[in-house]
This record gives sequence, C-alpha cells and structure tokens, in this order.
Amino acid sequence: MGLAAAGAFVLLKRSTAHAAQSASFSNSTGSESAFLKVPALACDAHIHIYDDRFPVANPNATLPSQATVDDYLRIQGRIGTTRTVIVQPANYGTDNRVTLDAISRLGIDKARGIGVVSKDISEQELLALHRGGIRGVRFSLFQPDRAVTRVDMIEPIAKRINELGWHVQLQMRSDLIVEHAELLKRLPCPVVFDHMARLPQSESGHDAYTVIRGMLDQGHTWVKVSAAYLNTEVGPPTYDDASKMARSYIKAAPERVVWGSDWPHPTEKVRKPDDAQLLDLVASWAPDAATQGRILVSNPTNLYGF
Repeated sequence: MGLAAAGAFVLLKRSTAHAAQSASFSNSTGSESAFLKVPALACDAHIHIYDDRFPVANPNATLPSQATVDDYLRIQGRIGTTRTVIVQPANYGTDNRVTLDAISRLGIDKARGIGVVSKDISEQELLALHRGGIRGVRFSLFQPDRAVTRVDMIEPIAKRINELGWHVQLQMRSDLIVEHAELLKRLPCPVVFDHMARLPQSESGHDAYTVIRGMLDQGHTWVKVSAAYLNTEVGPPTYDDASKMARSYIKAAPERVVWGSDWPHPTEKVRKPDDAQLLDLVASWAPDAATQGRILVSNPTNLYGF
C-alpha cells in the first residue's frame, strides 16, 4: 500500500471504528483522539474564540455557541497540539480584545494571533497588538458586502505592518483574487491564503489557483491547508477533492504550508466536523514524517515567530 493510500486508509478506519458520536467536546463531533501522533510543539494555526464576556460589533450577528479558551484546551488535549494561532472572528470587528485575551490565557510562548484593524489604526495601537502576540492582519472578503475591511485597505496596511514582521492573511472570493492579482503580488509583506483559498470548482477557481501557484513559486506566499469542509463536494472522512488541492499546495511549497482546524467551525451550522479527523487528514496529504513536521512545527515557527 502506498503512503497516500495508507493515509486514506487511516481516515476510513476512523470512520468505521468510531461511529459513535459524543457531545463531550464543544463544537466538535466525535470524542476519540487523533490517530496521527503529532510531533512536539505542533501548531493548530487557525482557530477562533467566541466569548460572551466581550461585546460583538454587530449585535444581530449569529454567533456559534460559546467557544472559549477552556473549551479549546480540551480540543487541544484531544488532538495533541501545543501551539495555537487565534484568528479574530468577524463578529467582533476591529475590537481585538477577545483574541488578545485568548493569547494571554494560552500563554504568549504558546499562542499568536491574527487581528482585524481599521485603516486609521495608530502606530501605538499596532505596537500594542504586537506586544499582545498579534502577527498578522486578516482581510475576510469572501462576502465583501458584509466585511469590515475592503480591498483598498490591503496595500496601505501591508506597508505599515511589514516593518513589524507581520503578514496579510486573506480570505477572498476567487474572482477578487484574479481581479487584484497584481496588487497581491506587489505587497511588501508575506501573504497567507487561509482555508486553501476556498476555490470553487469552476473557471474562476482555476484562474485563481493559477494566481496563487504563481505567488507560491515566487517564495513570498503561504497557504493554510485548513477547513477542508469548505472546499469539498465529497465530504468526510477523506474530503477527496479538497485533499487533492491540499496535496498540490504541499507539493509546490512544503516549506510554506501550515495546518489549522478552524475550530469552532463557525460556518457549519448543522453538524460540526470531527477535529481529530481533520488533523488525521495531514497524514494523507503528507505521508512522510519530515513533511508533517514542517507543516505542524517548523513552518508555523517561522511564520508566527514562536
């Protein structure tokens, strides 16, 4: 059996051997540990924290059920990671206190954050975010009409955060990636596409993939192989179509790919994914231990400055 086939077998084995579900983990299906035994200092590079101690920017926003630091620590214990990157949820706008609090509670030596900022943020505010563990700014433009950021903010902010060693993290529709390809290519700081860039199975998706692959080849761009359920028509446990895309990114730039669970999976309203199963996908995407170590340890160490 080949290495990729062996990884897929592990996922199928999980699906059949652990059919019973448990509600013992917040915002996650299943209760068993991951089959993949992660190396020391492995990082989950994309989670969100929702905590009603902090006010939301949009009082009419639909929030996941509480997804607190304590809830995530139980997920972390289940999958075996020890480092974490908290991404500011859209519901809180540019008020990054929920993310900064989570970094502090997890420990600055074990956690980093990706913030959301306004175009007129001061230098003092940026430095305060840096001291709090923020290492990038997210532009969530998959639904631009609902976003608190805009495309025309990306380049000015990228120029300012470059001096801090931060990066721009993008979640953009494929047509916007194609339309603004030249802008993205000239940004001075690193660019990270999260959730495999959420490319549709359409001409627009293929065109955007060409842009992203070109940027990867230039050596300044990263991809998060996260949230396979956002890139699939096949579904669990193998997410075959999303897995094909993940493998292509890993093959193109194994030194600039990181993995994230996307817990608590805010897009999934009916059934939450199995976080252990999502981690086990890494074994089928990168069957050799050396590449797994890059994706889970050395790459996030380099990108987030652990």
